[in-house]
Amino acid sequence: MPEISRRAFGGLVGGGAVTAVAATTTAAEAAQAPAERPFRARAAGSAGRRPNLLVILGDDLGWADLSSYGAPHIRTPNLDRLARQGVRFTDAYSGSSTCSPTRFSLYTGRYPGRTKGGLAEPIANRTQGLDPNHPTLASLLKKSGYSTALIGKWHCGWLPDYSPTKSGWDEFFGNHGGVLEYFSKLGQLGDHDLYEGDAEYQDLRYYTTVLTERAVEYVSRDHDRPWLLNLNFTTPHWPWLAEGDEETGARIAARIRAATSQAEVSSALNHYDGGSVAKYTEMVQSLDAAVGEVLAALRRSGQEEHTLVYFASDNGGERWSYLWPLSGEKFVLQEGGIRVPTIVRWPHRIDGHQVSHEPNFSPDWTATFLEVSGARPDPAYPLDGTSLAGYLLRGERLPERDLFWRVRANRALRRGRWKYYQDAAGKDHLYDLGADLREQADLAPDEPDLLAELKAAWERTAAGLLPYPG
Repeated sequence: MPEISRRAFGGLVGGGAVTAVAATTTAAEAAQAPAERPFRARAAGSAGRRPNLLVILGDDLGWADLSSYGAPHIRTPNLDRLARQGVRFTDAYSGSSTCSPTRFSLYTGRYPGRTKGGLAEPIANRTQGLDPNHPTLASLLKKSGYSTALIGKWHCGWLPDYSPTKSGWDEFFGNHGGVLEYFSKLGQLGDHDLYEGDAEYQDLRYYTTVLTERAVEYVSRDHDRPWLLNLNFTTPHWPWLAEGDEETGARIAARIRAATSQAEVSSALNHYDGGSVAKYTEMVQSLDAAVGEVLAALRRSGQEEHTLVYFASDNGGERWSYLWPLSGEKFVLQEGGIRVPTIVRWPHRIDGHQVSHEPNFSPDWTATFLEVSGARPDPAYPLDGTSLAGYLLRGERLPERDLFWRVRANRALRRGRWKYYQDAAGKDHLYDLGADLREQADLAPDEPDLLAELKAAWERTAAGLLPYPG
């Protein structure tokens, strides 16, 4: 193991919580804020310089887990403020219903099933990963003159074959796997999983605190060119640990160290004997405070005006998430498994206090980031997403298109207000999401022609993807 750096040693002995930003929104401030209005692009103005891109992901955060999305018991003043300063999307989706396929779709702008690594749902061993030769958002932006960094959860493969630094990110600080114990940093393969670049790094503090410090340091630098920062928190993914829960974390870590099989490691990290609504609330609120600290640092740096901030979850919530009125959760393609909170702010180009009901999903944002940065996709790897830049910046109508999802157990396709869904038993369903967000009124018997049309569209797209192994 490499020698512990002075900075890491300070982390080992110093501790310290992620603190809430001083400018916490009060109830009075929220009440005085202008009401949301339907999205409308600002009148055309000067494009200005290319924006920085701050792309923030929560982990297993449910669609309604933010107070601005309806949670009655969770306070998220910093993310609510971000929504008021930009656009809150009500019909935004992840690229899949689990962690790594969605990350593949966001990093590549393509369906997860375009690549071998994207077929894992999710990645769970060292043989799977994102091919370093495949273009990514980071590699394309880097070629266009951007500095690139990824802080936090990668979950697209382990060393020695896979890592962010092999796929276009100049810098990496975080974990390779899908889950870790928040204090020891023991991960899903049973070993230590905190890295700086390709070297192990030691810091026994609460992981959200550590990532926040790194992100604050990055955005506070004196950058000489535009930058992309992918900031991927593990919060509020299990195990159910908040700041101050070292004792519970130590018990989980001890079980991991004593495990004699992968199943025992997974059982310890799944933390089925822990958690509660109150603990989950604490975790979400710590995520909100962390985002608030990073945004405050961005403001102090003088870069806020020219930084596009994107916040979303990697998939739907689970166990303790507040998902009402959606059905389903992580792992399935019902709305609760793929509809996610999504907020975009770019003060130089987009007005605040707006809400958009336009359906969109992860690959769309890859295409959007490339367009607004002036970078070009690789023609040998055509994007599956549609850029939203024309809609957001020029008031153009989005073209009619289908949103497509495929996982082993489910299939789904959304066209306008209609959604085709096939469950794990192979039964086809049709829902009118405009009238039935909860997916309870199955209209398949009443609209057989429409059902057949959407099913055929799904099968045409699926035919162009790689087959699942086995």
